[in-house]
Amino acid sequence: MASQVADQLRFDLAVIASWIEPGARVLDLGCGHGDLLAWLKTHKQIVGTGVEQDKEKAAACISRGLTVLQGDLKDEVSDYLDASFDVVILSQTLQQVYQPDVLLRSLSRIGRQVIVSFPNFSHYSIRLQLLFKGQAPKSPQLPFSWYDTPNIRVITLADFRKFSKEVGYTIVKECAINTHDQDRKGKIVTRFSNLLATYGIFLIENREVL
Repeated sequence: MASQVADQLRFDLAVIASWIEPGARVLDLGCGHGDLLAWLKTHKQIVGTGVEQDKEKAAACISRGLTVLQGDLKDEVSDYLDASFDVVILSQTLQQVYQPDVLLRSLSRIGRQVIVSFPNFSHYSIRLQLLFKGQAPKSPQLPFSWYDTPNIRVITLADFRKFSKEVGYTIVKECAINTHDQDRKGKIVTRFSNLLATYGIFLIENREVL
């Protein structure tokens, strides 16, 4: 399914789109210009809402006919009732959150399932830069310097699996991907994912709140 929409969406978003059931109630946090929401609305007839902090991006979403709130996702999430959504999406944002454990608890309260994706900081190119250069690494997926990066923590696929086990989340589905060509194309990584994947995508549930 992901390959069928990869020419329309960023590859990681195409994977996420393939996990969404038709007609689902979806909240997309940090929705950017609304590409995923727009695709899901057109092709899967979801009932979708987005939250975007950037004013220009939020305005672009609204101009596309999408229901998007402009604001801080932590503040907006607290306003939703329990089980307001079937799926909550947090795409490539977890590494920028100060208290990810607190946020994920909030997301599992308002959503039956949560999809989380993030750059994999243990990709072999990152390891080699640290080993041979001894400097904060950069890559197409992590293009920032240490002094201007929005990423305040490093996350690996192995870290997230361990975290999920420790806090009691059930990993329903997991996908490791390696992307290229400005992330428009990519492939699924099935072996040595913590070494070879540029991104990890996880579908989790918190059994305690179901």
